[in-house]
This record gives sequence, structure tokens and C-alpha cells, in this order.
Amino acid sequence: MRKVGVILLSGGLDSTTVAAYARNQGYELVAVTLHYGQKHLREVDSARKVARALDIKQRVVDVSFFKDLAWYSALTSSQDFAVPQQRDSEQMARDIPVTYVPLRNTFFITLAAAFLESEALDIIERHGVAPADLEASVFIAANAIDYSGYPDCRPAFYEAMARSLFLGSKLGAQYGRQIKIETPIISKTKAEIVRLAFELKAPIVHTWSCYEGGEAPCGRCDSCILRARGFAEAGYDDPAIAGAGKARKNVKGKQAG
Repeated sequence: MRKVGVILLSGGLDSTTVAAYARNQGYELVAVTLHYGQKHLREVDSARKVARALDIKQRVVDVSFFKDLAWYSALTSSQDFAVPQQRDSEQMARDIPVTYVPLRNTFFITLAAAFLESEALDIIERHGVAPADLEASVFIAANAIDYSGYPDCRPAFYEAMARSLFLGSKLGAQYGRQIKIETPIISKTKAEIVRLAFELKAPIVHTWSCYEGGEAPCGRCDSCILRARGFAEAGYDDPAIAGAGKARKNVKGKQAG
């Protein structure tokens, strides 16, 4: 069985862990990183470093026009909306925060699946591989446990998306092959994700999860709080935080010199 896969790599802890997982499963893997007009590009830089560390091919695609359509979000219209800070678990679970980007994962999966289907059709139609001998999967680091209430992080959403991809693709309609949507961490706590990352030796030292940019994570947004809690519960120090501290010391040392 030939296995081809696309990982939606944001540069964060979760997607980096899933990328390491997919590579470990023996997929011919390509990382797709999307610049969608988000608040900062620090995560895109992190994704490049992660892809290099994992030695996987990467496509960084500029779809920044998306922010003009999915504008009702603190991540695409930071001048209009503030990122929520210092929220506890009860507050995070209460409603869907303004960091939700309208239909972002729907858009992302569609783009990744289009690229994956192109690769699969090329393998079948130009290289003569039998459809039954090909497995095509989109990997996404969705999580329905430690998350901020986003509706596009639930299993039911991905089940419906997979059905839509089957009905709307040549791979499904002509060859009867499903474009799978793999969500290997969807039911894991953040602590379990951290443990899996260390088990897989994922390059999490390069990752960035904060909703803000800058030299170091803010430590106050939902993403920072969930990440810090996950490392604490897993019993590990966060190597990315340690790396950021060393970088700041080096910069100050150079400035002083």
C-alpha cells in the first residue's frame, strides 16, 4: 500500500506532534502551511523550522486574501478585536471566543485536499498505481478536549467533511477512494499531546502557539495557558520557552557588546 499524506502544519505544538506522528506512520508526507492573513507570521517561521527538522517537504502558500472574507476574528482583524487574556477553564468553555476564524478549518482542509487529490490522481493516472493500492490522507491537529470551543474542532465536523470530499472529488466519484481526514490527537488532553510529542521526538523546540507575536509567548492568551498547563501536567519543561529565553539573553549580550 502506497500512503501519501498532507499535514496542515501551523508551526504549533499540536500540528508539529501530528506531523511527527504521520511521518512515523510511513506516509510520503508534504507539509502545507498557509499564510491566511493571520495576526503575525511567527507561526509560519516556526513551521518552516519544524519541516526542516522533520526533513519533510513543505509548501508555504499565501492565501492572505482570506482575512478580508473571514474578517470577524481577533486573528484576522487585530485592529478591531482584542485577544482574550487570563481566562480560566470555565470561561473558555462558556462560549466561542473571538479568536475563532470563520470557517478556517473548512477552508484549510479544502485546500489541503485539493493538493492531495492532485498528487493522488498523478500517481494513479500518470504513474499507473492501482487505486486500491493507494491511501490518501489529510492530517490536521484538531482537538476537541483542551481547546477554546471552536466548532470546527469536533469529530462530527470531520466526519461530515470526509463525506463531502468523497462525494465532491474525482478520487471518490471515479475511483471509489476516500480522501481520509486523520485527526490523531482529537481526543487527547494537552498533557497527552505533550507526552506523545516527546515520545515521537517531535521538534517542539521550534514551535509557536501564542496568538501574539514577539520574541516570547505572552503567557496570557488561551493558547499559552493551555500549552503551559499541558507541559505542567505532563511533567515536562517547555523547550520552546527555554529556547526563547536563551535567544533574548543572546540578543541583550550582543547589544551590550
